[in-house]
Amino acid sequence: MTSDAHTRPAWQNQDVIDRFLDQTEVWAVIGLSGDPDKTAYRIARMLQNNGKRIVPIHPAAPIVLGEQGYSSLADVPFHVDVVDVFRRSEAAGEFVDEAIAIGAGGVWFQLGVTDHDAFGRAQDAGLPMVMDTCPAIEWRERS
Repeated sequence: MTSDAHTRPAWQNQDVIDRFLDQTEVWAVIGLSGDPDKTAYRIARMLQNNGKRIVPIHPAAPIVLGEQGYSSLADVPFHVDVVDVFRRSEAAGEFVDEAIAIGAGGVWFQLGVTDHDAFGRAQDAGLPMVMDTCPAIEWRERS
């Protein structure tokens, strides 16, 4: 099952990727802590550098990169455009369900993170979703 002529899988639909990168503002980053050595931190900083507002989602609810954290998506008191998931594949699917529950605009599973059942649930709910790639990679490939 492919999404376009470039033989990318349906979960890497270029139109969805472009919409997320170009037309969204608020990205909730699942697993974001204040550790600058973690990939989530580096990608969150890159998102900020590209004009996105990041929202740290972490059980400790830390302030990261100047933004207040929340312990869960349900605690975020404003609309989230994209839920960006930095969790192992086997733990990532629950965040699709939470994104659906809060009315998020979409979900992005980072490079190496896949859950085909969760992708199906997102599709069934009309929620655009990207899996197994990174915004940094996608921005780099466009330039």
